[in-house]
Amino acid sequence: MTVVVPVRDRAPGVARLLSALRADPDTAGVRVLVVDDGSADAPALAAAAAAGGAEVLRHDRSRGPAAARDTGLLAATTEAVAFLDSDCVPRPGWLGVLLPYLADPRLAVVAPRITALPTAHAGWVTPYETAVSALDMGSRPGPVAPLTGLSYLPSAALLVRRTALGEGFDTGMRVAEDVDLVWRLAGAGWRVRYEPAARVDHEHPSSTVAWLRRRAVYGTGAAPLAARHGRAVAPVVVSPWSAAALLLALAGGWPGRALAAAVLGDATIRLAHRLAGPGRRVPYGLAAALVLRGTAAAGRTLARSATRHHWPLTAGAALVSGRARRVALAVAGADAVLGWWPHRSAVGPLRFAVARRLEDLAYGAGLWAGAVRRRDPSALLPTSPPRV
Repeated sequence: MTVVVPVRDRAPGVARLLSALRADPDTAGVRVLVVDDGSADAPALAAAAAAGGAEVLRHDRSRGPAAARDTGLLAATTEAVAFLDSDCVPRPGWLGVLLPYLADPRLAVVAPRITALPTAHAGWVTPYETAVSALDMGSRPGPVAPLTGLSYLPSAALLVRRTALGEGFDTGMRVAEDVDLVWRLAGAGWRVRYEPAARVDHEHPSSTVAWLRRRAVYGTGAAPLAARHGRAVAPVVVSPWSAAALLLALAGGWPGRALAAAVLGDATIRLAHRLAGPGRRVPYGLAAALVLRGTAAAGRTLARSATRHHWPLTAGAALVSGRARRVALAVAGADAVLGWWPHRSAVGPLRFAVARRLEDLAYGAGLWAGAVRRRDPSALLPTSPPRV
């Protein structure tokens, strides 16, 4: 077993991480490789690593987190390799939960749940980020694959099968390299799992400016992902009939609502006949329930996109149309309430609503900036669900 810590400066974080590893019986004797990615104060980082019993591999200049992880991966000789960022503190027993997954020879990666590290330096955004961090994939375990509810894993903490990763992360990607890795592995037939019973705490940004800057950077990763993985990175996955019905209903007036009802009725009939099969009763009731449920889910997906991925389009429409402005405000309010309700005991509604809008503005700005920089709109385009 080998632990790889990619880092640039952050000597105190490395010292804290190594202390946690030594204190956990599961990791007390493992080999730890600290990969110094061009630190400005290399001696301080080397001293922290030496005090924690870790080896140091150094890049003379910064080559990015993907290259730092790959350097550690190349130097590892064990089949099991854990990647831990320097702002992480694994909880005791995390490795014992994850290691048994590698008994499956088809499994390449398994990841723990990333939760907030308690801090004495809480900022205004801390309660919101603690509740809904982009690194926290939730409480349900499961397989990870593109275009699913668990579509990626953050590389802040991963346990991997060294031989499955080949050359490892794509060093040409300075952001979203973890998403790219998971999707390449899934495309090659490897299994990827998420196991929230294992926990690793992460030091989230406490500064609102730093937090927003990170969210914008996350958004820029969509464009290079789209160039590599196409529709897997689509910001909206919705069936054409759901989108058509919702847009017609929003058009207003009885003609739009009538046409929307006709679209849903046609979808219900088609689905009912597909479900029936030869010689079986046509289940119109079941089909209608499925269509309505799908339409409701599509409505929330489109509403989320209007306030996050495609907010520049929403803002443009609101500037020229009073109706669009009213719809946008209603959608933003509903989105904030629905997002806040599961976390109502952890963060207040006003803080949640403001932070959600700021986060979406930052992410959307990064998304569009990345698309413009690459002169490729693929990361902005919707797609339909895969047929099964």
